Amino acid sequence: MNHGDTSRARPGATAHVDTFARDRLPPPDQWPELGFELPELRYPDRLNCAAELLSGPPADRPVFRTAAGPVWTYGELRARVDRIAHLLTGDLGVVPGNRVLLRGPTTPWLAACWLAVLKAGAVAVTVLAQQRPHELATMCAIARVRHALCDVRAVDDLAKAEIPDLRITTYGGDAPDDLLNRPAPEGPYRAVRTAADDVALIAFTSGTTGRPKGCMHFHRDVLAIADTFSRHVLRPRADDVFAGSPPLGFTFGLGGLVVFPMRAGASALLLEQATPRQLLPAIAEHRVSVLFTAPTAYRAMLDALDAHDVTSLRRCVSAGENLPAATWHAWHERTGLRIINGIGATELLHIFVSAADEDIRPGTTGVPVPGWHARVQDENGEPVPDGEPGLLAVRGPVGCRYLADPRQREYVRDGWNITGDTYVREPDGYFRYVARADDMIISAGYNIAGPEVEDALLRHPDVVEAAVVGRPDEARGQVVVAYAVLKEGAGRDAEALRAFVKSELAPYKCPREIVFLDALPRTATGKLQRFRLRASADAEGDQQ
Repeated sequence: MNHGDTSRARPGATAHVDTFARDRLPPPDQWPELGFELPELRYPDRLNCAAELLSGPPADRPVFRTAAGPVWTYGELRARVDRIAHLLTGDLGVVPGNRVLLRGPTTPWLAACWLAVLKAGAVAVTVLAQQRPHELATMCAIARVRHALCDVRAVDDLAKAEIPDLRITTYGGDAPDDLLNRPAPEGPYRAVRTAADDVALIAFTSGTTGRPKGCMHFHRDVLAIADTFSRHVLRPRADDVFAGSPPLGFTFGLGGLVVFPMRAGASALLLEQATPRQLLPAIAEHRVSVLFTAPTAYRAMLDALDAHDVTSLRRCVSAGENLPAATWHAWHERTGLRIINGIGATELLHIFVSAADEDIRPGTTGVPVPGWHARVQDENGEPVPDGEPGLLAVRGPVGCRYLADPRQREYVRDGWNITGDTYVREPDGYFRYVARADDMIISAGYNIAGPEVEDALLRHPDVVEAAVVGRPDEARGQVVVAYAVLKEGAGRDAEALRAFVKSELAPYKCPREIVFLDALPRTATGKLQRFRLRASADAEGDQQ
């Protein structure tokens, strides 16, 4: 089996005039091994992923829908992408390889700008509309961004960041210099003949802790996530309507709401606001068939299901954090739908371990997606026996390539991408999540996985969200502290909740303390910020 086809694994002749990104790829000996054994992954040396995504479906087929606006067809999208690409390379002076920041709520225009940047051979740096000036300034400094396309409603924080030499062009406004109001050449835009391994996008890690890392992905990578997870596990149809909560600045959303539907010739409902309360009526009104969201959203939607028609759904995908078995079973009982669980990473662009339909085993993540390989290993890189916990290591057609960041050596070891997750590989080949590697709690010699305790808490009917961390303790090393969000009106009875957990788990796993919160701290992409809870628990421990 060929994991590392070196002729396709290292950079070839670039179409970039500005070679900043390529020049800051990690040294070749720090790359993971890449594998292209599936026939559909053997892309030509010259490949522009935007042109490829736009080229297939008939012009009259719908591609993007909005909550209230008109439906965009593929023909309309092509014309608008070409118009923006003409402006980028004409009026705005963008050359292949320039980094272009994209910022705004999830709309068809943001998606069109992303496609235009790639078609013009530039590098898309899509950020979240919620990110603040200091975060934007840090990312622009790392990626040396000099151009930005920004929704006029999201421009204030970008302007306040005072990024040196950044040219901001707004879209969606009334000003004559607005991107959508500028005169542009008529007719098609000929896509830049980028190399398959030219950098297409820089995706920043979502910042659960520490300085963000810029993850560089190639044109072929964008298609590879569709030709592995989407093609073989999700298996979309051309008549599907996709929707979900993750924004396009989050690679989970970029794949699920743009790349996957377009690769299948399907359409996506792009919602500017996509909370659980907003998702359910949107599913009913627009007959959504494929849903992408996080475990907490599935759980939050359970109580309101009876008031909405969700019979159009046929595929539900969960990622971003671990899917508790209790949530899977509750959703299946209420809807008859089997949630497709998956683990992905910004470093690897999208999902690489998953399972669908009858292959799903609740409580596990699944098996390696076709085209990917996974194993569980120890700190020395040696595989551990089935049934024993260790570090999840994966490799496939996409790999981690940080932008000039010494943490590359931590993530890629001996050709494998080390995701930072503790997993167990069961004897039947299924991978079961245990915890983030830094979420293991060691108390009086016992190893306690925080997510296992969280899963037990979530089985209580009054618990909406739960997070578990370790607090330093002089006698035990660490003790288990749980943070819980309850249903509205539920009584905050910590002892009753502790008794419930003791009935579900071994007593040593039971939280020593339960803290009730109105909401858990999360990133703008919805990921739980356990480091904030750890800091709170550490402070409480210092006071004891």
